[in-house]
Formats: sequence, C-alpha cells, structure tokens
Amino acid sequence: MKRLLPFAFLLFGHSLSAQDSGFGLGIMLGDPTGITGKGWIGGDRAIDFGVAWNFAYSGSFHLHGDYLFHNMDLITVGKGRLPLYYGPGIRIRAWGDNGYYRYGRYYDHDGSYTQIGARLPVGLAYLFDGAPVDVFVEIAPTLNLIPNMYLDFDAAIGARYWF
Repeated sequence: MKRLLPFAFLLFGHSLSAQDSGFGLGIMLGDPTGITGKGWIGGDRAIDFGVAWNFAYSGSFHLHGDYLFHNMDLITVGKGRLPLYYGPGIRIRAWGDNGYYRYGRYYDHDGSYTQIGARLPVGLAYLFDGAPVDVFVEIAPTLNLIPNMYLDFDAAIGARYWF
C-alpha cells in the first residue's frame, strides 16, 4: 500500500486543470481498439484522434481524426460533468495482403486495401471533479467514400489521462 501512495498523489493529489483544457491520452476498446488522444482548442471545441486496430474487419489498421463540439450543459450530474459531443471527422482503414471482411463476407485480394471515409462521432464523456481522467462512450457513423461508398459504424468506450 505504501508503494501506491506516491502514484496516487501524482494522479489525484495535486491541482490540475479540468479536462476541458490541455491534452489527454488513453485507450479505447471496441471497434476499433487502440490509442486515443484529445486536445482542447478553445471553449467547447476539441480535436481527437485514434490510432488503432480494427478486429472486426480481418485486422485492419485504423486511423481517425475528429473536430468535436461539446455541449457541457445538456446533461447535469451531481459531481463532475457529462458533455454530449459530436462533430465531423475522417477515417482511414488499411489491410495487408490477407483480404478483408465486409458485411459478413470475406474478400480475398492481391496487395493491400485502403478505405477512406467521413465520420460523424457522437458520444458522452464523463469529466471527473478533482481527477485528471475522463471516460467516454461513442458511436461514429462513417460514410466510406474511397474506393466504394457505403455506410459503416465505429463504436468504442475509453479513458484518457489529462496532462
């Protein structure tokens, strides 16, 4: 227990700015699963990104970036804040030489395969009072544009530590 006290002090014992400023880095689990980051650019706006692996589609590599708006007052909670967020973004997915799944069907191909799409994430983030951590849940409808057009979805839960 004594070994955990310095870590707890670093995490909770000093004053940090709220999670509506600065930069946060953490993990997301779902479709995709990987690293997530978020940086506030002013007021209710932030830019987030994901570098991840998508297990649902034969192991595709996943990158996304979003410009997010936050409604901080829509949902009130006793402690902390629970903003609804949404905004436009872009997603890139890439597969190696092994083929890929789409709509429950396997497609084999020669060479790599890449998709580019426009996404619209919508989510909730819980911003803790007095702790430099947030947790979130989001769904992101994505309109794949290249090489063909169809509607897809990303969904994840995650947490970030704020620096």
